[in-house]
Amino acid sequence: MKVRVALVPAVALLLSAAWSASAQDDAGGARVPGQSATSDQPSEGASSESIQSSLGPAGDPAGVRAALAQRGVTFSFTYIGEVLGNVSGGLRQGAVYQGRLDGQLDIYLDRAFGWTGASFHTNFFQIHGRGLSSNYIGNLLTVSSIEALASTRLDELWIEQKLVGDKLSVRVGQLAADTEFVVSEYAGLFVNSTFGFPGLLGNDLPNGGPAYPLATPGIRVKYSADETWSAMVGVFNGAPAGMRATDPQRDDPSNLEFRLRDPALIMAELSYKYDLGTADAKLPGNAKLGAWGHLGRFNDLRFAQPTPEAPALLLANPASSGIGRRLPGNAGGYLIVDQLLYRAPDTEDGGLGMFARLLGAPGDRNLLSFYVDGGLTYKGLIPGRPDDTIGVAVAYARISDAVRDYDRDLAFFNPDTFQPVRTSEALLEVTYQAQIVPGWTVQPNFQYIRRPGGGIVNPATDRLVKDAVVLGLRTSIKY
Repeated sequence: MKVRVALVPAVALLLSAAWSASAQDDAGGARVPGQSATSDQPSEGASSESIQSSLGPAGDPAGVRAALAQRGVTFSFTYIGEVLGNVSGGLRQGAVYQGRLDGQLDIYLDRAFGWTGASFHTNFFQIHGRGLSSNYIGNLLTVSSIEALASTRLDELWIEQKLVGDKLSVRVGQLAADTEFVVSEYAGLFVNSTFGFPGLLGNDLPNGGPAYPLATPGIRVKYSADETWSAMVGVFNGAPAGMRATDPQRDDPSNLEFRLRDPALIMAELSYKYDLGTADAKLPGNAKLGAWGHLGRFNDLRFAQPTPEAPALLLANPASSGIGRRLPGNAGGYLIVDQLLYRAPDTEDGGLGMFARLLGAPGDRNLLSFYVDGGLTYKGLIPGRPDDTIGVAVAYARISDAVRDYDRDLAFFNPDTFQPVRTSEALLEVTYQAQIVPGWTVQPNFQYIRRPGGGIVNPATDRLVKDAVVLGLRTSIKY
């Protein structure tokens, strides 16, 4: 039986918000030691530095921003622009420019209207330019975290209520799971999208899941027992553009459909914060254990839907229906560890940090069945540059056994056609984020992509797509 979602009363959506005041409260301007200055996605502990502090009186003309803040209304704009070039390998060589303007509005409803413990958030994206992965490489782990169809679209739109002495919070409206779930603080430095919402989820969930650039209606409940333990559960419409969408970003180009009729995606995460080292030299860490389940139906990636004429055939068999047999539900789990390994002397947030994430999912209905990434970041490595961050990270995505077997089946039924067996895609990224002034960074970037697409054929050459080398430069300005 197909399970339908009834996530949120329609009236609640009219009150929705999206870039939560609580996210700002949690951050409090404090940064995880060793964490980079800026990231493309908001996350717990992320820096709220703005270029306003460097503009003098011009940073807040007529004091409008300060006056609004006193009434509980804040706003910000973040622009990320980048040049990326595929200098070797991939489908073809070439370069692109792409950019994203993120406008955000937050209203603390207690100060604005006397609604105790409530806050409102909304934000929008103006996305422009062309994507390097989709046009030049054909890889699974998208080169840039801002790559998306050129459009102007709503992102989040929600309202949040805090209860029980602010230990319990409930968020309702249009939500993006990647702002809170499966987040690594240290991974936020890197440019490749997989270090945000991991590539396993982006490739296995319908429409890529409720993640950039597709937020979706949902509800999130979070309970923080103390500064150490917290637990979070989210229920989302499981296909932001619909289960049958073939091009989700074009099918909902403005993100205004507010779909409530698709099977649900449920995500749950338990977080534990701890300190290693001595009392005088604490090394904070954070371990997260999470799981997700999708209540829709998925196609088997090797065996065809049975028919009276073909009750049990391989999907690659020309005599089959050509449609995978229907399988109930989907699920997976993940583990995340963020750890400060070394704190630079006489600094609050300088030093060496590391992250590691491990994800898994069933192989019969998913393109990717196993994923792992990890990396190191060092903030303040160069003397005299305490706010710069350098990082190196790797990621590995394994093609599921069902897909590998399907490729072998295709080769068997089509002996005259070159058909490689996809195996995995791997990534190396090296980057350096230089802070020009607070709120403005410039970031050169290098990526090496091993086996783009897992090992696919380049239609222009009828040979395997070669490993790709990507060079880029990103700048980010927040006001």
